[in-house]
Amino acid sequence: MTKTALTLVIIGALNWLLVGLFQWDLVTALLGGDVHRASSGLSRIVYTLVGLAGLYCIGLLFRDNASRAR
Repeated sequence: MTKTALTLVIIGALNWLLVGLFQWDLVTALLGGDVHRASSGLSRIVYTLVGLAGLYCIGLLFRDNASRAR
């Protein structure tokens, strides 16, 4: 359950990274709807920071797996 939750959080964060950098919503593109989001500069910075945190969490996903193998 933890890995599933972490994977979903990473996907969400990467989506926000795309919104922050390119104003493009991957989830909406895959599931239908308007893929371009108009955002203020400050909100785009926050989205980008959340996305970078998601990139960092990818390492946690694999580190957790390695610690359980011991």
